[in-house]
Amino acid sequence: MGKNLVIIPTYNEKENIQKMVEKVFSLKPDFDLLIIDDGSPDGTAEIVKTLQQKYIDRLHLLQRQGKQGLGTAYIVGFKWAIEKKYDYIFEMDCDFSHNPDDLPRLLHACENGADVAVGSRYCKGGKVKNWPIGRILMSYFASVYVRLILWISIRDTTAGFKCYKRHVLETINLDNIKFMGYAFQIEMKYASLKKGFKIVEVPITFIDRVEGVSKMSSKIFEEAFIGVIQMRFAKR
Repeated sequence: MGKNLVIIPTYNEKENIQKMVEKVFSLKPDFDLLIIDDGSPDGTAEIVKTLQQKYIDRLHLLQRQGKQGLGTAYIVGFKWAIEKKYDYIFEMDCDFSHNPDDLPRLLHACENGADVAVGSRYCKGGKVKNWPIGRILMSYFASVYVRLILWISIRDTTAGFKCYKRHVLETINLDNIKFMGYAFQIEMKYASLKKGFKIVEVPITFIDRVEGVSKMSSKIFEEAFIGVIQMRFAKR
């Protein structure tokens, strides 16, 4: 096992999965990959199994039955990574909206003082490409709303491109994490801050997916809107 593990949940990502796997394995320093597939009917898992013959001991696959939610996928992945003693554990999407070339930059932040590094669209230097203005505004003001309700200074509160030191995930009670969509990303950051960990935002350029179908829905935004209030009330 290496020291760096990238966790990528997938559902119907056959257009992207091979390119993503090959790109991550081309990077230096080395990163291992854990793909968590929720029963993709398009054959995503079968592509991963074929690639495992080439990337022995570096490409790992966990298969689950049906769509069980982004948050549960990451919790399963975090526990797997802790058991395998990876030092740095990453979250990343499969659709190239998160640029794999930014993985070493997130790692560098955690190797130099951060407990959690967040690939941020809204800190100085961060950008969003190929999104309609309405979605940019909705996402930006969602982060403003979260900062106001939870009294935190993170600018990209819903970001899903992150690096954790293993100790952070060992300290947080992962079984108590409640939310599964955008609110999952918020809750993990909030839980990290409440435990006293240092979060650093690293500017990235977020590019909307070119291939495949977006998993975004109004239900995900609704969960985040209500979930933030529930987090604040629970902590009070």
